[in-house]
Amino acid sequence: MNPRVSLDQWRAFVAVVDHGGYAQAAEALHKTQSSVSYAVHRIESLLDVHLFQRQGRRAVLTPGGQVLYQRATTLLDRAGSLERGAAEFGPDWTPELRLAVEIVFPTWVLLEALDQFGARFPQTRVQLYETVLGGMDEALLERRVDLALTPFVPRGFAGDPLLDIRFIAAAHPDHPLHHLGRPVTLDDLRDHRQLVIRDSAQERPRDSGGWLGAEQRWTVSHKATQIRAACMGMGFAWFPEQAIRHELDEGRLAPLPMREGGERYAQVYLVYTDPDAPPRAAAEMAEILRTMSMNRDRLGSP
Repeated sequence: MNPRVSLDQWRAFVAVVDHGGYAQAAEALHKTQSSVSYAVHRIESLLDVHLFQRQGRRAVLTPGGQVLYQRATTLLDRAGSLERGAAEFGPDWTPELRLAVEIVFPTWVLLEALDQFGARFPQTRVQLYETVLGGMDEALLERRVDLALTPFVPRGFAGDPLLDIRFIAAAHPDHPLHHLGRPVTLDDLRDHRQLVIRDSAQERPRDSGGWLGAEQRWTVSHKATQIRAACMGMGFAWFPEQAIRHELDEGRLAPLPMREGGERYAQVYLVYTDPDAPPRAAAEMAEILRTMSMNRDRLGSP
């Protein structure tokens, strides 16, 4: 069934109600009063309804008119949203952002950036790949993503520095390593369980360059599992400081008093799969992240 009432006619009706009369509606719509009056009467004629009734010297909505006013307002809002969304679909529009992020990247920064991206491009889907070590190499080399945030730039790619991440060795305050009565050495660590995160690569595992000298080692797949296990006193690990900020503040984890090697730093880079012709979605996301990095004194901490 084709609609008998046009959007312009509904717009005239809503304007009469919103602005309190035909003359005011005509001024708001930049139309003549007669054209606004004709549009409203045309709705009444086509739908066989009365939109207004007289109450003294005033015209007020009928019960049916009240319902149609609410529905017409919703209809116009949706039409406006449709038109605004269509503005995204220009010649350089991409329907999907494919983003790979190394798990050491601050989650809160990523989500804030995605929130800004979603507000600008609500029609663009997001495919987020959270990778570990060699999993990032595979995502880039196999062209599964358009943009990557990684401390490891594979051969053949170029990266723009974005932020520094500080890693610290930490464990639960009751862990034996906190009660040696002296600075902790690497030899001390070898006698205790180390918690590490598994490389997400299927074919191209990467050496993290981190210390893996403990004979006892538990390997997990997720950052949240590693942190939870450490909070339960099950072992120690090197964590991105921002990832355990709440645990440190609440006393569930504490930095190990290392004699040496207790902290490390990594640079995170923005890497395009195709730097010569990045999709618009990837370029916009990269710009959001760059702006955030310039506007925050310490991007690594919420």
